[in-house]
Amino acid sequence: MSESTLHGWVDGELRALGLEDVAGARIEAADSWLVSEGRVLALELHRMRFFDAVERAAARTGHTRVDPSGFWDAVIDRLPDTGERFPRVDLVTRQDAPLLLFRDRPAPERGLQLTLASHSGPEPRIEPGVKGPSLENLESIRREASASGADDVVLLDNDGHVIEGASTALLWWRGEILCLPDQELERVDSVTVRSVAAMATALGIDLSWEKTTPAELDGLEIWAANALHGLRIVTRWIDGPSPAEEPGRLREWRARLDSLRRPVARNRRHTASIEGSPPVNN
Repeated sequence: MSESTLHGWVDGELRALGLEDVAGARIEAADSWLVSEGRVLALELHRMRFFDAVERAAARTGHTRVDPSGFWDAVIDRLPDTGERFPRVDLVTRQDAPLLLFRDRPAPERGLQLTLASHSGPEPRIEPGVKGPSLENLESIRREASASGADDVVLLDNDGHVIEGASTALLWWRGEILCLPDQELERVDSVTVRSVAAMATALGIDLSWEKTTPAELDGLEIWAANALHGLRIVTRWIDGPSPAEEPGRLREWRARLDSLRRPVARNRRHTASIEGSPPVNN
């Protein structure tokens, strides 16, 4: 299956929807991950992050709390054993009521490198640290930056310190020390970065959390991380630092990250609950 489909969680089952059914809906929480040949990196961390975002959305919107447990199980049951998909789950507000959505999408083409640019406008994030509410704003500034050749745009705090990319988390190397933005800088808790940091700790590699400006990254190897691409190396920062590269390091760490992917554990009793879809037997 190469096309995208959209389903909503209605009366305890996934029902097919059209884009017109969610026109004007406001995203309150979201999460996405790569499924490659039936394997996913740290799916439980994605689940925890999404459930937390849903909980925080209830407090923010005042809506009745939504329990995403059954929805999540039904979504996981639909993940394929072959090919590559990039599913996304959302909690949206539609007609002043919460609705859980499952977007089953083909995985876009993945890359190994990217160009960055620093964001110079106002803070685009509605609720820093929560994935979902700011997605449309972040995609908008990323599209604007693409006009100058950037693949992603880097958000800075009021003092010019690196926080995160619009669609990526950032890491860099100072010699043999793996560095991350200071923990006081509020940002989305990247599942990919958590996995990389855990590997680094297991390997005895020192970690450092820093408040640093783009200029202070000049001459360092800089990585961008997200669920779709895994790890990519920054080869250019428009009007910013000149990145470096240690040959072979990115390839080694990408292989390590891929080794952490695990087969999806499913609960097939939910499979037949998608309206109009037959059970999947595999």
